[in-house]
Parts: sequence; C-alpha cells; structure tokens
Amino acid sequence: MRVSKKRTLENISGFKNALLKWAQQFQEIVWLDSNDYGQEHSRYDAILAVDAFTAIKTGEAGAFDALEEYQQTTADWIFGYLSYDLKNDLEALSSKNHDGLHFPALYFFQPKKLFLIRGQEVELLYLRLVDDEIEEDYSEILKMISSEEDEPQPNSLHLQSRIPKAAYLEKVREMLRHIQRGDIYEANFCQEFFSENARIQPLHTYRALNNISNPPFASYVKLYDLYLLSASPERYLQKKGKTIISQPIKGTAARSKDPVQDQRLATELEKDPKERSENVMIVDLVRNDLSKIAAKGSVEVTELCKIYSFQQVHQMISTVKARLAEGIPAVEVLRSTFPMGSMTGAPKISAMRIIEELEETKRGVYSGAVGYFTPREDFDFNVVIRSILYNASERYVSFSVGGAITSRSIPENEYRECLVKAKALHEVLGSSATE
Repeated sequence: MRVSKKRTLENISGFKNALLKWAQQFQEIVWLDSNDYGQEHSRYDAILAVDAFTAIKTGEAGAFDALEEYQQTTADWIFGYLSYDLKNDLEALSSKNHDGLHFPALYFFQPKKLFLIRGQEVELLYLRLVDDEIEEDYSEILKMISSEEDEPQPNSLHLQSRIPKAAYLEKVREMLRHIQRGDIYEANFCQEFFSENARIQPLHTYRALNNISNPPFASYVKLYDLYLLSASPERYLQKKGKTIISQPIKGTAARSKDPVQDQRLATELEKDPKERSENVMIVDLVRNDLSKIAAKGSVEVTELCKIYSFQQVHQMISTVKARLAEGIPAVEVLRSTFPMGSMTGAPKISAMRIIEELEETKRGVYSGAVGYFTPREDFDFNVVIRSILYNASERYVSFSVGGAITSRSIPENEYRECLVKAKALHEVLGSSATE
C-alpha cells in the first residue's frame, strides 16, 4: 500500500526544519517532535504526515464508533486529534460553555506522504498513487536546508483572561466546597486566555514556542484554517503491541537559572505532600481506567512521582503500564480511558460535571489528545496542554492553563501556578494578560 525509501543524513536538525517548512504547502499537516528528549518509550524522534487521501471529522455524538470504523477500514497510518468534549459521547455530559475556536470534535486523516525520523535516518512512506514524487520532494527539502529563512514578525497580541482573577479565586473556593462535601477528591480547573481579531504566523509561533520549551511531545497541526501549536510535556497513552503505557503529570514547579536554587525547587516538588497526593490520586484513576481493558493482574506502576525537568518547569510524572486483554480493538483502549485523568479529576465523571459548571470556556482540543495510529493498530497520543489554538478564518487565538484542586489547595497558589504554566505561551504571543 505504501512505498518505503530510507535516507541517512548528517544534518538531521537542518532537515527537520526544512521538512516542516516544505510541509506548509499542504492543507493537512501533523508534525510530532520529541525534541531529542530521550523518552524511554518513544519509537520515533519526529514524524511528519501531510496531504490527506481520506479523512474523517465528526461532532461529539457517535465519534468513537465513527473513529473505530474509519481506523479499521483504512488499515493504514492515520493522524489527528480527539477533543476533550468527546466525553459527551461517553457519558451523560454536555458542553455549553463559550467556544470561540469552533474546531470539530474529532479530526483524523490518512496522509499521502509520511516521514519517520529515527536518529540520522529518515524513512519516506508514500501511498502508491504519489510514490513517483518521492525523489522530487526529497530533493526539494534538501535544497531548503541551506535556503534563507524569512525574518519572522514578532507577535504582539492583547490577551484577555476569560475568568478575572477575583472570579477565579472564588471558583477555586467553590471547588474546595465540593471537595469538603465529598463530591470529588480532586479536579483539574482551567482558565482561558484569548485574543479576538488577531493574526499570528503559525509556523513561526510554533517554532518560538518549541524553542522555549523543547518538550518531548511537541506538535504542529494544520487542518485548513485551524491550527494547534503544542509544547506538551505529557504522554496520554501509547499502545505498542500488547503493552499500554500512560504517563500522567501532576505537580509543577518553576525553574531557576541558579543551579543550586533550581535543584532545591526540584527537591521541594518531589517532597511536597500536596503535589504527591495529586499525582497518586490520578495514578489510581489511571490504574482503574486501564483495568477495564487490561489482562487481569497486569496493571503496574513502574514510576511513581518521578521528577522530570524541562526548560520552563519541573514536572512530577508517573508511569503506569498494562498488558492489553485479548480481543480489545485499539480505539476501545482510548474509549475506555478518555479523557485522561490528569485533566479531569477523581471520581472522573463527578469531576467532569463540576468542571463544566465552574469553567467558562468549552475546552475543545485543549486537554484532548493529538497522535496517530499505525497499520498494526499501535498508537501514541499526547495530552494537549501548553498549547496555542488558532482559527485563522475567525482570527481567534486561545490558550488555556489549569491545575489540580485538592483539599490542600490554596486559591492564590493555584492562580500563581497557572501563570507559571502560561509564561512561555504569553512570551511567544508577545502578550501580557489582563484580568
């Protein structure tokens, strides 16, 4: 079905930059980049998928059934995203908050042209109807390595917060009242920063964001006039054969340029009882979700509350593994675990219901997932956080940040954590938030 050709390159960094620049001619692009972070479970250093041969986009109702049929019928590589609001396809929930972005609830496509990068090797996988273009495309990309880049115009946006600070603090206090009543143990509460009548240069903005953060699950997605520019540090779920891996993040600390202070911040995060309790609660939720599709007794926590350091922040990450039970389709694994526990709370359904009441913005792609399926029904998906969303036709730019609210949460501290997470996003948009 696909023609494969492999090439070895010395300047793989230059090739990656040229490849993404070359891709801009297409209407459908998914670029996934690990930024050489050295993730133990990564299969590829980077992937580019462009130019849809077939595609599916749906609303919330029946989305997982439609995706399963499309994935199994296509039996090929497919790339795309799941929006957070697919929760409404799984439970008796709804999403009626403000939506300025208007992305479809689900969007996947089968690329005509696919590039897989591992180490110094790039594999070109083209559908047969375009395989005669491999050599021409490859030559064109190589020429772009040495071509001069256009000087980007810096962004200068005026961003507003959908929830003013005083209202945010009161909403956190209301979340705490739910926790005190026993409605929930923990919930992820988010707020949106947005700009209307705005224009950005998506590729330059993505590159600026990626250069600041260098995360292991970066993604650049273009679907006609809809863009996702993501510097995500978090894996939602990976399937490799019968092995399922989830790596939830809960716990964040700022970094310092002073090495001694930076190490102190990491150590304090590792020992912080509130952050550890947040992480452990979500690990328990993930274990419960995976048990629905796992072989009996196979769910295990291989890392608990380990500190990983990124350019902007320290993060507390756990790793949960399971062996898939016989007869479970790939899409069913996603259906049984979506949305990810790190972006909902516990108990999951109650948390999602309360989140919907207190948040002001429909989450959409934010806190959903971007990734791909292989022809063998393996998959890998990130969590859409630390991400900018842009509807070019409607000139609407948005990003959201949030954190886990537990019984130990202090509203002012939660607000400050949001600002830490938003720092890089504000920087690349040339903005300062207003309340």
